[in-house]
Amino acid sequence: MQNISFTAFNLNGFHDLGEWRPFLFIPYFLMFLLSTTSNSILIYLIISQRALHSPMFVLIGLMAGVDLCLPIFFVPNMLLSFLLNWKAISFVGCLIQMFCIHCVGTFQSTLLVWMALDRFFAICRPLYYNKYMEIHSFLKFIIFPVIRNGVLIITMISWAGKLSFCETNEIDHCFCEHMALVQLACGDISINNMLGLLAAFLIITADFLFITVSYLIILASVLKSGKSHLKAINTCVTHIIVMTVTITFALIAFMSYRVRNNFSPNSRVFLSTMYLLFPSCFNPIIYGVRTKEIREQFLKFLNQMKIFPK
Repeated sequence: MQNISFTAFNLNGFHDLGEWRPFLFIPYFLMFLLSTTSNSILIYLIISQRALHSPMFVLIGLMAGVDLCLPIFFVPNMLLSFLLNWKAISFVGCLIQMFCIHCVGTFQSTLLVWMALDRFFAICRPLYYNKYMEIHSFLKFIIFPVIRNGVLIITMISWAGKLSFCETNEIDHCFCEHMALVQLACGDISINNMLGLLAAFLIITADFLFITVSYLIILASVLKSGKSHLKAINTCVTHIIVMTVTITFALIAFMSYRVRNNFSPNSRVFLSTMYLLFPSCFNPIIYGVRTKEIREQFLKFLNQMKIFPK
């Protein structure tokens, strides 16, 4: 074995598709276009329309910002790889991309926790809504998740940065996914493996369980009080469905590196790209199309722009 460590890598995701690989540009470009366009419109509406300047819509705007940024960290590079066979990435660039994806991805999960708290106080504790949704009070609920995310992600990336890569520099992925890089290392990766699992279960899974419990409490409260708030939980139910699909993709992708399975590399890469792209495409539909106030402001905006005749 040579006593060297690679400082550059090739991203070979979907390599087995051969001559069909460039055709992946079309579906991923369309998903990226949908995500970018819909989230940009949603952000503009929330910023420009004063009627949407309440805490709930500010959180929706932050979610749209996260959904807008997350695909930007990996989709353009992936599209260039499909179209122009541009695969190279430096080790430092790989770590930076990994850090950005995980930081924004975990912040997306944490934002969903904040939104669940917002709905909990709005529906179950309406008399305390203004008190607890004030910024200085609300910070108490979010400071621990933010610290948790930062510590776990920085630790995970730092340990990945200490590894040496002596045998191959071919990453069987379309972006620098943590375990896709770590499994190429020549030394012991048990700590890296453990840190990846901790991040998956202490952030994504823990947040998902908290949000699910919150929505179940909201549902029970609505059922007890009759149908007066039934429309208010439509978004919660829909989002639980999207979150369930997303976390299923994520956990299958994470665990496929760690247990014996019949997953092909292409299937693993597909699941990894979907758990990042799927929410970015569908969250604007959930919060835009299905939220009455945003839908009304969007139609009002179109009318002001004279896109629709009076």
